[in-house]
This record gives sequence, C-alpha cells and structure tokens, in this order.
Amino acid sequence: MDKIRILVVDDESRMRKLVKDFLSKKNYDVIEAENGEKAVDIFFENKDISLIILDVMMPKMDGWQVCREIRQYSKVPIIMLTAKSDEKDELLGFELGVDEYISKPFSPKILVARVEAILRRTNTLEDEVIEIGGILLDKAAHQVKIDGVAVDLSYKEFELLTYFITNQGVALSRERILNNVWNYDYFGDARTIDTHVKKLRSKMGAQGDYIKTIWGMGYKFEVEA
Repeated sequence: MDKIRILVVDDESRMRKLVKDFLSKKNYDVIEAENGEKAVDIFFENKDISLIILDVMMPKMDGWQVCREIRQYSKVPIIMLTAKSDEKDELLGFELGVDEYISKPFSPKILVARVEAILRRTNTLEDEVIEIGGILLDKAAHQVKIDGVAVDLSYKEFELLTYFITNQGVALSRERILNNVWNYDYFGDARTIDTHVKKLRSKMGAQGDYIKTIWGMGYKFEVEA
C-alpha cells in the first residue's frame, strides 16, 4: 500500500521539521512548503495529497487565502495551525471549511492523533479494529471488549464510543457530536448526548473515566498516560 501523503505548510523551518519528524515516524509521506503560494502550487501538482497542515500567518499568501483557493476545487482535510487562539479566527476557519484548528504551542503527539482521527473519518485510514486503553473496538463486528470482556452496547452507544475514540484528545461540542453521530437527523435536545454518555460510562466501568466532561461545551476522550 502506498504511503499516505500529507502537505505541511509553515514558514518556520523548525516547525515543519518537528511536524515532519513525528508524521514520518508514523509512516506518512510528508511534503513541505514554506509559504502559501508554494503550498497551492504543490497541491495542484500532486493529486494524491490526503491532508494539509496549514499555518495561518505566512508571507506571500496566508493560510486563509490558501484555504479559500484550495476549497474552490477540493474537500481535502485541512488542519489549521495558529499562534493565537481567537474565537473569530476559529469561526472564520470553520466557515472556510477547515476540519480542525490547533493553537501553538501544541503537543506533536496530539497533532498526530488528530491527523489520524481525520483520516479515519474520511476513510483514508480505515482501522476495522481499534485497541486503546484496554478497549478493543471491532467496527465490522460492531463489538466492544473491555479488558477482554464483551460489553453490550446499543447501536448509538457503539457509534458514540467509536466517534470518541477516533477523535481522541479532541474537545467535542455537543452540537458536533450530535451532527456526526446522529447525522443531522435528530431534532431533539442536545442533552440526549448526556444521557447516552452516562449510560456508556456506566457500561465501560473504569474505562468510562476516559470520557471527560468539558463543562459548558461537551466531551473529550482521553486515555490516561
């Protein structure tokens, strides 16, 4: 199988090297661009780029312009990197079709986890069986085992746990969970998620603690180090 190709765009060579080193360890093929213009040229020259990691502040053409240009022709997943955490910037990013938003400084391991989560969501990475923190999740069999013991989950509980695991380390709002797990076809109260999470946690035993509550927002799945 060919390596999955990722384009890393940042005007800081040290940042590009850091990201490239961590992605290369996971067997990704990384292409670098030091400014927005070069990024756009590289993207249109290479038809097999599966994901773009894109810095906002760059000379010649900034990340927003790059995103606008590429979004006219492609829905390739884009992760934006920024030195400042500004709600208006994040909202602009999501309006432009950014898939994920990460503020600097960040943990390279978390960045890799988010890359893999996005690639799974877009079926570029398709792990039928995922093992994490004593949990074994088999997508094909729709089965979950915790510490080797089968756990009986409803269909939506299974889908919810799958969504949490494939987005490990990502803060997820209730609305986002609802849109992805219930697929926009649920018009009730977003608090239905709280009910499902409560049931899911109780069935998972000690591993239920991996599902962290983010007060006023939603949840995050995080395995203790």
